[in-house]
Amino acid sequence: MSEKILVTGATGNLGSAVVKALAGRGASLRAASTDPTKLRLPEGVERVKLVYQDPSTYEAALGGVEGLFLVAPPLDPDAPAKLRPVIAQAKALGVGHIVFNSALGVDQNEEAPLRVVELALMDAGVKYTILRPNFFMENFSTGWMAPMIKEHGTIFVAADEGKTSFISTRDIAEVAAIAFEKKLYSEAFDLTGSEALSHAEVAGIMSAASGKLIAYQCLSEDGMLQGARSQGMPEGAVQYLGFLYSFVRAGYMAATTHEVENVTGRKPRTFAEFAQDSAVYWK
Repeated sequence: MSEKILVTGATGNLGSAVVKALAGRGASLRAASTDPTKLRLPEGVERVKLVYQDPSTYEAALGGVEGLFLVAPPLDPDAPAKLRPVIAQAKALGVGHIVFNSALGVDQNEEAPLRVVELALMDAGVKYTILRPNFFMENFSTGWMAPMIKEHGTIFVAADEGKTSFISTRDIAEVAAIAFEKKLYSEAFDLTGSEALSHAEVAGIMSAASGKLIAYQCLSEDGMLQGARSQGMPEGAVQYLGFLYSFVRAGYMAATTHEVENVTGRKPRTFAEFAQDSAVYWK
């Protein structure tokens, strides 16, 4: 790929995976973060500061790039207000293709924050691709669940027995890279793993892989939200978290698709494969 691509959220699980996937294809890359000093990047990747709420950072980040991988701040109900100006400035500076990471199921609710961003992108007059992944496997290894598992050996969430077709950020990143490479314009992909698992089943797989007993304790919704507040999570994010796990309990996150295989030509990683590779995080 000859065009330069800007990857936002490049310190996160997904953004860093997208940088790696694109770098592996020889793409010219610029990686953005609110704190570029925290970026660990492959050789040759530019680093740049981008703060969605600070328009003074837009031109240095977006100028001279043809592609943009755009992620919203996690669990942020104000995502539309933060991302609309970025999309508008990207268009003004000549960005030709935006790949936006949304979330599975948001197209079923026109008022969902990420759906509002999707619609704004569709109306922006720039070529786009939308990715709608399910919950990340990496939440358990290097994401927000990792500290509770490391410290307590337990997954504490209000998922009941609801199942989720967890997906690895590696697979999402491969789809994103191919979207840029093959110019998959005006497409939206619902991305899942190939199996739906309960959190009890996930804990069993993690236990077998790590040799350490990992349990699942189902919390009440109120208990989960109070725990999030006690960890300093903003109230908007707390409520967002509650909505997400209500969908898990209702069974809405258990659906599986073949989109990863359709785009990449191979099946997505299984949770067992992920757990084998990630066992060191739980020991």
